[in-house]
Amino acid sequence: MQYSEIMVRYGELSTKGKNQKDFVSRLGGNIRKSLHNFPNLEIYPKRDRTHVTLNGEDSAAVIERLKQVFGIQNFSPALKVERNLEAIHNGVLEMMNEQLKPGMTFKINTRRSDHNFEMDTNTLNDDLGGFVLDHFPKGIVKMHQPDLILRVEVRNNGVFLSSETIQGAGGLPVGTAGKGMMMLSGGIDSPVASYLGMKRGVDMEMVHFFSPPYTSEQALAKAKELTSKLAAYSGSLQFIQVPFTKIQEEIKEKVPEGYLMTVQRRMMLRIAVAIAKKRGGKAIFNGESLGQVASQTMESMEAINDVTNMPILRPVVSLDKTEIIKQAKEIGTYDLSILPFEDCCTIFAPPAPKTRPDTERTRYYEKRIDVDALMQEALDGIQVSEIKPDQNFLNKNEDVFAELL
Repeated sequence: MQYSEIMVRYGELSTKGKNQKDFVSRLGGNIRKSLHNFPNLEIYPKRDRTHVTLNGEDSAAVIERLKQVFGIQNFSPALKVERNLEAIHNGVLEMMNEQLKPGMTFKINTRRSDHNFEMDTNTLNDDLGGFVLDHFPKGIVKMHQPDLILRVEVRNNGVFLSSETIQGAGGLPVGTAGKGMMMLSGGIDSPVASYLGMKRGVDMEMVHFFSPPYTSEQALAKAKELTSKLAAYSGSLQFIQVPFTKIQEEIKEKVPEGYLMTVQRRMMLRIAVAIAKKRGGKAIFNGESLGQVASQTMESMEAINDVTNMPILRPVVSLDKTEIIKQAKEIGTYDLSILPFEDCCTIFAPPAPKTRPDTERTRYYEKRIDVDALMQEALDGIQVSEIKPDQNFLNKNEDVFAELL
């Protein structure tokens, strides 16, 4: 049915004390960004909940988008009616026609923020319960754990009827925990790590390394499409593409094969840190899961982390591959991640990378390349773009894909 308002409730935000106002304000802004393509909506963030007035917008479509906004514990679509008994009866009838089936149990639960209303809470409960039984004689009143609870909320500006509580994404509003740089590949793990970081309130920016001609335009489009999927959870995301070809060629030519991967990751981390410092980032995020591949052993992490003191956060470090895949499917990134396009992390990959690289030896081999000059050249070539939900990048290459099938 077409509702008139959605009541958004908070979870963890309720514990924020004097800072709650800032969290609620940020959540309101994120809801506006996420629902930007519904021009008639009116959004009113309040201390205890946010009211989204639909003004004729498609309630089902708005509900689907709200499910992805972090900081929302749950929400209820509601039908607003006039403050008189006839209007309330008509609204109750409309909702029960949709939802109360023969044999179902129900309960009326009234709350009044306006105590000047003509009927008190118990009287209104009794009246509406009798009204429902008159029109639905096969319905059964049940006070404890009924199949359907019809909530009636009497306010100064109208009476609101609701019967559903829909779970939200939980977590904290994106932007309340500072800015982080996500090292986004095209694989399964880093999109999941991005999702988990944003869920804790991080304003995430995506840093993607690409190496043409070794990696294709399709691989770059895939990373952007993944970013668009993730943008649904924050409203929009900054996508920062970093040219990495020359660095990889230099490392391939001058560093022993066993240390290619370690030195390459150190360069990626240095560049990500430089971008973070320039753009106000406070931490680097990545999709590393302990022990999954050679670069994700503790020894490798130690040798790679050696280039910076900036915090490096790994939201999926303790998850196994099955758990990460399950999460990727739930957030809608899995099918994109498994598309078979090149990843700059895998080109030039040696057959036997060091799983326990020595940090001192890594530093020694790294002196064979001009770290500062290569970094500066890469930083000079970055491109930054804003990516929003539902943007499409892969379909622009449909002809190319058709040739691959």
